[in-house]
Amino acid sequence: MSDPYASRTPVHEQVIDGFGTVRVLPLDPGADAAVIHQWVGEDRAAFWGMTDLTEQQVARIYAHMATLDTHHAHLVVRNGEPVALLQTYEPEADRVSECYEVRPGDIGVHLLLAPAGPGGAQPGWTARLVSVIAGYVLLGLDRRRIVVDPDVRNEKAIARFLKHGFAPGPVVVLPEIDLPDVYLPEKKAQLAFLDREILFPA
Repeated sequence: MSDPYASRTPVHEQVIDGFGTVRVLPLDPGADAAVIHQWVGEDRAAFWGMTDLTEQQVARIYAHMATLDTHHAHLVVRNGEPVALLQTYEPEADRVSECYEVRPGDIGVHLLLAPAGPGGAQPGWTARLVSVIAGYVLLGLDRRRIVVDPDVRNEKAIARFLKHGFAPGPVVVLPEIDLPDVYLPEKKAQLAFLDREILFPA
């Protein structure tokens, strides 16, 4: 089967024995809107906050994000199949900065995994994918620490982060954002942090 993403230049690529080639591609708001819309429209993605949006609205949101220097969206592809939506952002340019003391070298991450394939969930699959993404963010972008802010009700995501080495931080309330291009309701979030040394000891 040909790889529909083969012509796109990744910002990160890694080959893992027994897992395949994982590529982190800059998100193309037009070309990728259909697959992202499908993912965010599922009940399991309710905490992503985009379940009611049309494909065109999803494309517009990511087209706007592509104009920003502080927030970036990526499509993560494994062996030619899209497997995750990765968003990175500068915490000091985000509402999370109002809720914790940002350190030099911090980077924020939002991660939405694709639904499990026909064979169902596979043991170790998420861990290998997260290790590639962490490698890109911490080593490729030369950052010291990842911060995540899942909704406190999203117990699955919180458990997944803690399982992969994140240390829990405080529970905080992220303030509402109401701008012409962006609306985000207030969110009660569980902060968690992953220091580079945990995964990549010097």
